[in-house]
Amino acid sequence: MLIISVAVYFLITIGIGLWAAQRVHNSKDYLVAGRSLPLTMNMATVFATWFGAETVLSVSATFAKDGLGGIVADPFGSSFCLLFVALFFARAFYRMDLLTIGDFYHKRYSKPVEVSTSVAITASYLGWTSAQLTALGLVFSVLSGGAISLDTGIVIGAVIVLGYTIWGGMWSVALTDLFQTVVILIGLTAVAWLVGGMAGGPGKVIAAAAEAGKLEFWPRGGAKEWLWFLAAWMTLAIGSIPQQDVFQRVTSAKDEQTAVRGSLLGGLLYFCFAFIPMFIAYAALVIEPGYGALFAGEDAREIQRILPDLILERTPMWAQVLFFGALLSAILSTASGALLAPTALFTENVLRPLVPRMSDQQFLLLLRVVLVTFTLAALLFALNSKSTMYEMVQNAYKVTLVSCIVPLAAGIYWKRASVPGAMLSVVFGLFSWGVAEFTAPEATIPPQLVGLAFSILGMGLGSLVPPRK
Repeated sequence: MLIISVAVYFLITIGIGLWAAQRVHNSKDYLVAGRSLPLTMNMATVFATWFGAETVLSVSATFAKDGLGGIVADPFGSSFCLLFVALFFARAFYRMDLLTIGDFYHKRYSKPVEVSTSVAITASYLGWTSAQLTALGLVFSVLSGGAISLDTGIVIGAVIVLGYTIWGGMWSVALTDLFQTVVILIGLTAVAWLVGGMAGGPGKVIAAAAEAGKLEFWPRGGAKEWLWFLAAWMTLAIGSIPQQDVFQRVTSAKDEQTAVRGSLLGGLLYFCFAFIPMFIAYAALVIEPGYGALFAGEDAREIQRILPDLILERTPMWAQVLFFGALLSAILSTASGALLAPTALFTENVLRPLVPRMSDQQFLLLLRVVLVTFTLAALLFALNSKSTMYEMVQNAYKVTLVSCIVPLAAGIYWKRASVPGAMLSVVFGLFSWGVAEFTAPEATIPPQLVGLAFSILGMGLGSLVPPRK
């Protein structure tokens, strides 16, 4: 029954995605849904893109293991990202009428800055996308009772997501996001109510978490602990601002006001609802303390099995259907956006300038070819990584934190920001971060903060030094 329900759900999702493809007539429809999404759909795409596999499986398990202090990056940092985008970047993005965030770097600076930042942003998506494919593999493995291996499940998941994203683009992402958001909200709320009752009520679960020190948020220790805490928060709060999926959701809104409100409401909904999987995960430990043994496994990914194992072993069929429907909704909605965003960026800002007379239909074809190529790259990354999804996501945004946020913010708010400043910012940031990661990854100052500091220094030096006449 559960397998049949999952299969039916997949068919419905693919059907919605393919139906949405009928709305795609040109590249603007494919990339930003014709800039026509109303507030409800825009908010749903923001929420569903952020609320992914790492939120349900990995963030919840990390909370059960390390408490609130271990999840400062997500949901705290990621929610602040959407707040910052709405307040400081959404209006600027929407008014410039661009297809990709790479177009901003080209319009504000130069072609070399556009290409270098576009490549960095595209590379950052490997970890984010791989996390979603890993989650799909885990779901298939759990549902099959181990008959499908994790690696085989990852491959199957990649094929399914690629199947409906390749034709409908942003329209497929938007319409499936709306459907999947409803499933997530209903499914996880019902499961939380059931599991909370099994654990003795919400009060008992919260009291057990408090007694175990899981509700302690601020770090204990000296400068090193505080700097690493700050770095984890900044990696997602600031490093994920210059991302194509965030840019697409802002610019796909029907007007500027919708772009701002959609980001704010989507971010608020995400922050509030991200605690539901955490509650379920800790309730699982209250119900069965033996799940804590997963924390000691050699493979870090094993802790992500807490929720799936609990649901399959301890809940009735209706709860299993709702949970896995919500989980698959979270994964598919994020995965499709994570595939489309780097595809759009790399194709538009790196490849298209090489063929300046390309027609719009040829561009659409090239987009789909790059989509397949990036999916294969993310698939290989997922198959060879042993990190948790939470770790994958954090590592992904370190790249854009040290290379792209400073040129973006300076380009909007500092008139003296120049092309030399932007190039030095990218080069200084990436080089210093790479050196710090290689030579002193556990130093008092985290490598990503070193990279961010040098990125700011590069922008200042390049922009303030008078050019030679």
